[in-house]
Amino acid sequence: MTNKSFSRREFVRLFSGGTAAVLISFNTGCRNKISRWRYLNEEEIGLLDAIVEQVIPTDDFPGGKWANVSNFIDKQLDTYYKKHQVEYREGLAAFEKTVIQMNGKKFEELPFGDQTGVLVKMEAGEFSGNYWKDHPSAGFFDMIRQHTLQGFYGSPLHGGNREYISYRMLGLDYPNVIGQNRYNDLSWRKYNPNSPGNGK
Repeated sequence: MTNKSFSRREFVRLFSGGTAAVLISFNTGCRNKISRWRYLNEEEIGLLDAIVEQVIPTDDFPGGKWANVSNFIDKQLDTYYKKHQVEYREGLAAFEKTVIQMNGKKFEELPFGDQTGVLVKMEAGEFSGNYWKDHPSAGFFDMIRQHTLQGFYGSPLHGGNREYISYRMLGLDYPNVIGQNRYNDLSWRKYNPNSPGNGK
């Protein structure tokens, strides 16, 4: 991302300052299939996974994809984010089309660094095409980024923040059980076996 991108580390810095407000084709391809998703389809989720992994990339801790951020967004699109349904459906389709025109490949097929370059252009509002004339790419990017942060840093009850991974990263206390939701998957430990919350 560019220097103005809202990175994970910037969020942690702002979080400590008390500004963590965020805590709180494509159209028909899978309609006849049984899907575990509520609104988005498998192709859209695959694309969204790649985008959220760019917004919050894996480092010492897992990134947005592992943390189930796409599941969070899909869940919210069926409830609190319903007003954004069309934006996601049309925006993701236009995004993929634009990326193919620019690079000859789908976004998910590009190397990580090339994906970053695409999102830098998107964030800067440099996408061209009929769709982006009325729907600036910078606004679409900002919406996904904000929803990604909400999914990563919010409660797992809302569908993201798998294994309370952001709480572990921030060194916050977290419950082992909430209702019937048990979080016993410890595969995140491979990213940083000496991190807080890893029994060290």
